[in-house]
Amino acid sequence: MKTSDFNFNLPDHLLAEHPCENRDEAKLMVLDRKTQTIEHKLFKDVIDYFNEDDLFIFNNTKVFPARLYGNKEKTGAKIEVFLLRELDKEARVWDVLVDPARKIRIGNKLFFTEDESLVAEVIDNTTSRGRTLRFLFDGSYEEFRAKLTELGETPLPKYIKREVEPEDAERYQTIYAEIEGAVAAPTAGLHFSKHLMKRMEIKGINFANVTLHVGLGTFNPIEVEDLSKHKMECEQAIISQNSADIINEAIEANRRVCAVGTTTMRAIETSVSTNRRLSAYEGWTNKFIYPPYDFGIANAMITNFHTPKSTLIMMIAAFAGRDFVMQAYEEAIKHEYKFYSYGDAMLI
Repeated sequence: MKTSDFNFNLPDHLLAEHPCENRDEAKLMVLDRKTQTIEHKLFKDVIDYFNEDDLFIFNNTKVFPARLYGNKEKTGAKIEVFLLRELDKEARVWDVLVDPARKIRIGNKLFFTEDESLVAEVIDNTTSRGRTLRFLFDGSYEEFRAKLTELGETPLPKYIKREVEPEDAERYQTIYAEIEGAVAAPTAGLHFSKHLMKRMEIKGINFANVTLHVGLGTFNPIEVEDLSKHKMECEQAIISQNSADIINEAIEANRRVCAVGTTTMRAIETSVSTNRRLSAYEGWTNKFIYPPYDFGIANAMITNFHTPKSTLIMMIAAFAGRDFVMQAYEEAIKHEYKFYSYGDAMLI
C-alpha cells in the first residue's frame, strides 16, 4: 500500500469549524463490512446497533490547554508555544513546538506574563519547530500547573481558522475525560452526550476505559510514499488490569466490542496477546496500523471522517477494507458530511 492510495479531493467547506449544536445529533454513517452496505443516521441512533452486554471501549484522556502565547525578550515578538509533553516534573522541563521557529534559539527567554511570574528558557532544539523549554516559576508544582491552565488556550487543530471561543473548552473535550495529558481530543468520543450514555446504560451496554494521551504525531503528515517507512511519534498509553478483564470477558462471551476512536484502537492493539486477549499495559506506543492488518480485540469501531493521506484513514481502511472506505468517503462528500475533529461520525 502506498500513501497515494489514500488520496481524495476534500472540499474546504466540509472541514468542520464548529461542533454540531448537540453532541449526539451529528450525522452518523454506518458501514456494514459483511454486506458492504452504507446507511445514513444520526449519532444517537448508534445505540440501535448494540445489545445488552455489548461493550464500548473509551479513551478517557483529557485535553489540557496546551497553546500559550509569550513574548521574546528584547524584541517583544509574539511567539506561540504549543506544549507537547512534560519531560521533567521537578525541573519543569517540557517539549514544545514554537511558531515562528526561526526566531527562537537556545538561550532565548520567553515571557508569558506582564509581571514576569512565568518565564521559559530555551535549552535545546528537537525538530524543525521543536524546542525544549525550562519554565521558571516561583511557586509549587500545583501553582505552576494552575498558571499554565490559566494562560493556556484550548488546542484546536490548525485547520480551524477562527479564534478559540469559550464553548471550545467544553466541546473539545469528551464528557468522560478523566486523566489529563492529551494535546488533541480523541474526537470520535466527542459525540457521546450524558443522555445517550444513560440510554446505553439502561440498555445494559457495558463500558471500559483505556488511556492514550493523544500527541500531535497522530496528525503528522506522511512524507513517504512507502507506508512501511513512516515512523509514528510515541504516545503514552495506560490499560489497567480491571479494564483488560472487562474487555476479555466480552471477547470470551462473543459480544460486540466497539473501540471508540482510532486512539482507543491503537492503545488496545499495542497490548494484544497472541491468543487475542488484552493485557494490562503502561508505557509508550508508536504503533502504525495500515492495510493489511489483522485486528485482535474490537469487532466494531466508531471514528470521525479523516483528511486525505492521513494515518487515520489508513487505519480505517485496514479495519473496513480500502475500497469500501474510499467508496464511503465519496458518499460522505456527496452527502456533505463534515470532516475532521468537529465533524461527523462513522460506525463500522
